[in-house]
Amino acid sequence: MSRVLLLGKGGQVGQVLLRRLTAAGMKVVACDRRQLDFEQPAQIQTLVADLHPQLIINAAAYTAVDRAEVEITQAQRVNAEAPEQLAMAAAACGTRLMHFSTDYVFDGQSGIPWREGDNPNPLGIYGQTKLAGEMAIRQMIPDQHWIIRTAWVYGATGPRNFVKTMVRLGQTRDRIRVVCDQVGTPTWTEDLAQVVVAFVQDGDRVPPGTYHYTNSGVASWYDLAIAIFEEVRALGIPLMVKEVQPIPSQDYPTAAKRPFYSVLDCQKITALLGYRAPHWRVSLRTMLSQYLEAGQS
Repeated sequence: MSRVLLLGKGGQVGQVLLRRLTAAGMKVVACDRRQLDFEQPAQIQTLVADLHPQLIINAAAYTAVDRAEVEITQAQRVNAEAPEQLAMAAAACGTRLMHFSTDYVFDGQSGIPWREGDNPNPLGIYGQTKLAGEMAIRQMIPDQHWIIRTAWVYGATGPRNFVKTMVRLGQTRDRIRVVCDQVGTPTWTEDLAQVVVAFVQDGDRVPPGTYHYTNSGVASWYDLAIAIFEEVRALGIPLMVKEVQPIPSQDYPTAAKRPFYSVLDCQKITALLGYRAPHWRVSLRTMLSQYLEAGQS
């Protein structure tokens, strides 16, 4: 596929995708909220009809998990209504749609990695609206979609994320409290983008459907914070933090409930593409090395 419409180019996933897809020789038309306001979903139909791309990649989302509990209408428009409009536009011009979703469609009550066919049961508005977007796409274009669920995404570019926040706090505070009873898999945007490029390049042999992709391995937020500080110090960068205190979720109340166990089973995508995801600690080390050596802490 050589002509791609990428939505959400300003986000941490979108920025990396734009660079990776372009480097792979694809012609990419990329939009952010200035060119296409997802809170005005009707604009989507016109854009897709005018461009008639061979593939639409939707990397745009409302991801403010706690704020979504209050800004329900905005989350619904971006995460549910806009994907439905995209699916309608894709159906009208025979275009395939790739859409990113989240581990938050599950309730986290299982201790076994979540498979694509497991029953979703989101705990909050963010997860509910992301699930609604998934369902609309499946219903509208059952044979023209790829839905990729991922989790705990971080990258060097784009908005704030947990990794960059921990680096900043580690340089400015001597004591940090981090939740230790929520478990998942940190996922580097560069690794996610590599899989997306493989999907696009091998599109004819990748069946439509839902896929899970994260890095490999398991961690709590506390584990991830400890790893971040260890890697930063290994790079010779001084930190102020002296104590990282593990705390239960009940000691860090948030507006939205989080799933306790968010590990996704990625065997389906591994078997299909023959691609074994790097361990999260290896990718974290590489990301921090690039990020901090560029002086972007």
